[in-house]
Amino acid sequence: MKRPLYLAMILLSGVIGQSAFASSCAQGDSTHIWITPQVVAAGMPVKIMAVSTSEPLTELLVIDPQGAAQPLKTTTDTDADGMPWRLTAQIEPLGGGQYQIEAKANGNVLACREIFNGENTRDKPVWNETYEAFYSAWIEQLFDGAVDEDVSFPSLEPVLRDPERNFLYNSLGLHEDKSLPATPDCADFPYFLRSYFAWKNGLPMSYRFCNRGSATKPPSCDSVVIRTDFVQKTAPLATFKSVSYSLMDAVQSGNGRTALANQETDFYPLPLKREVLWPGTIYADPYGHVLILTKWVAQTPERPGILFAVDAQPDNSIARKRFWEGTFLFTNIASAGPGFKAFRPIANTRLLKNDELPNFSMEQADLSPNEFYAHLYKLINPEGLHAQQAYEATLTALVEQLETRVKSVENGEAYFHKGGATIAMPNGAAIFETVGPWEDFSTPSRDMRLIIAMNVLLKFPEKIENYPELFHLTAQSVQQVKTEIEQLHDTLIAEKKIQYIRSNGEPWELSVADILARQSAFEMGYNPNDCVEVRWGAEAGTEEYASCRRHAPAAQIKQMTAVREWFREAKRPAR
Repeated sequence: MKRPLYLAMILLSGVIGQSAFASSCAQGDSTHIWITPQVVAAGMPVKIMAVSTSEPLTELLVIDPQGAAQPLKTTTDTDADGMPWRLTAQIEPLGGGQYQIEAKANGNVLACREIFNGENTRDKPVWNETYEAFYSAWIEQLFDGAVDEDVSFPSLEPVLRDPERNFLYNSLGLHEDKSLPATPDCADFPYFLRSYFAWKNGLPMSYRFCNRGSATKPPSCDSVVIRTDFVQKTAPLATFKSVSYSLMDAVQSGNGRTALANQETDFYPLPLKREVLWPGTIYADPYGHVLILTKWVAQTPERPGILFAVDAQPDNSIARKRFWEGTFLFTNIASAGPGFKAFRPIANTRLLKNDELPNFSMEQADLSPNEFYAHLYKLINPEGLHAQQAYEATLTALVEQLETRVKSVENGEAYFHKGGATIAMPNGAAIFETVGPWEDFSTPSRDMRLIIAMNVLLKFPEKIENYPELFHLTAQSVQQVKTEIEQLHDTLIAEKKIQYIRSNGEPWELSVADILARQSAFEMGYNPNDCVEVRWGAEAGTEEYASCRRHAPAAQIKQMTAVREWFREAKRPAR
């Protein structure tokens, strides 16, 4: 199923054959070829990205001015599970004259474009399906990596400054990415990426000032701010910095949590369909955390499917995570409109309303958490999963979450190693939403998600009983499989381990079994003023604890004890 167009576009109809392109080289109606840099200088290589929303691409050809065709060495991702499909290549410096690039699928030409030394013109940029597909493909490549690779970064800067990841690196030809500041946090993250892409492609950018809502009402927003600073011009880095600083000062966690039916928003909710949930889609959880989808990995007989996303943390670190209950929190509460959402498209000087959006859907509003997760798991693994595969995928996701926490805690330790003073602790629910060193180095939201993740793993046998259809089980086989998973659980949690660095600089290893046994310690482990041993739940009097040299002030311990129930019950307080 093809994702419908946002705006009416004048395009060539049908899939054009190679013979037609001999006299008329043009982009296809569902396939587009992009190049960078926009101004090709003599002696400079050219990067190519072809993006299709109709079918997988199999070949890129370059045709020189004399008509000789040569296949290009392409890079694609064999793990990726479709829409949109991309194929990338690089051409060595061009000679004189006009060249053509053709994108093919199984011998059929889907798109063609001419390139030459000098300024390569492009269609008037507009946020339509063509540019949305390009944005999606760009996001996927930006955060791509092997399934078992740890894709994480100290900030967004090394990602955008890597020409292997960032197809738009130096696309303006101004060396604009070498000194680019890029340190968005969680709420800023999707806006920063969207504005960066708009900057590089001459597109408008929009955002709103929103409040944080209340215990009984989701956030609401002011009138939209549409920035046209980049439109149809090559804007310098200073212009982008000005726009990005303005939007990061404006947006916060309330922007993503707006009510699903509300039209005065930056985002709108999507149907839970694979052909609609492209890389670049955001996931806004009920409490304000935002993730950006980056890749669907196809299910195979040997391996479960995976839906990957990335997020930014208050310390500006970026990490890839897989979809599961431990990272994608979903619940129906009056204070938020959670779920998968897309940026509301800009049409001229306004944003499109809900009834103008072909992919607007209230489907997620009608789902219970169990129904929501069951629906997504069916999208990720359409053939279903055997219980052992599903359990092992859940355990892997928990281990990844623990490894991410290791880095987050280390960032807090680095602050104190540099001479940082005791960090003031906010009062009440403000521990989850504040600014300054507490926001940067404490982990209350992340630790609450970790506690939820532990509960998901521990309740997996119960899930087998309640949803046997997810695991191809009959009523007669449920109890036997449940017992087998419980035995597997006991074995694997003892084998899977992480390692953190103690206050004395020595490594300390913890198994998942160790961590699960001290789960309650994580209800009080989020304060960066405590030593790393306390934050990992070490008990006083043990060898592990002996190296601890720093403790949170007594008044902060009292505050944490007073709100411990929030973590025990894994429920954020109402604002």
